[in-house]
Amino acid sequence: MENRIATMQRAEASVLQTNKVIRNTYMLLSLTLAFSALTAGLSMAMGAPRLGIIVTLLGYFGLLFATSKFRNSSLGIVFVFALTGFMGFTLGPIISAYLSLPNGSSIVMQAMAGTAAIFLGLSAYAVTTKKDFSFMGGFLMVGILVAFLAGLGAIFFEIPALSLTVSAAFVLLMSGLILFETSNIIHGGETNYIMATVSLFVSIFNLFTSLLHLLGFASNE
Repeated sequence: MENRIATMQRAEASVLQTNKVIRNTYMLLSLTLAFSALTAGLSMAMGAPRLGIIVTLLGYFGLLFATSKFRNSSLGIVFVFALTGFMGFTLGPIISAYLSLPNGSSIVMQAMAGTAAIFLGLSAYAVTTKKDFSFMGGFLMVGILVAFLAGLGAIFFEIPALSLTVSAAFVLLMSGLILFETSNIIHGGETNYIMATVSLFVSIFNLFTSLLHLLGFASNE
């Protein structure tokens, strides 16, 4: 009887911990998305130029490393906002470039709507079905690495067809990452809401920029 009670208590504690991680993750994700939108708007209002691939990558990976290093302290929250704010700032010039096109506002709105629909749909599916998508981890890691390197190649060698292929691949990979990370939180594989937030934010960011590229191509822009 005592063993059964202890087991039930551990199960209850695990459920409470999981619910806490989910609640904190989506609360922090909402705040970082709003902050990122603010810095993107600031970047657009300033007419800021693109930072360049080297500066962007250094800023992104540097802040990502700092966030991971301090993920178990309050300083981790500061670096989460620094990272997402920086990513929003780099997004501003990209959105401005699309808005300057004849059909630009429509492309941006479609990309935003598509991103929201995909994220909410996949998150709801993972939460309601409670399916375990942990088996996707290895595939996603390899796929994202290959797509990232291919994307760098498309930029440096100026290959539009490869760039378009990478964008299509990232839509699929980021959709898989949303399923994987949400499932990971639900099943207790991810217990740090800061890192869970970063993973989901990066998924949304890359999903949005990839859809922008694909929709721009479809509109002959």
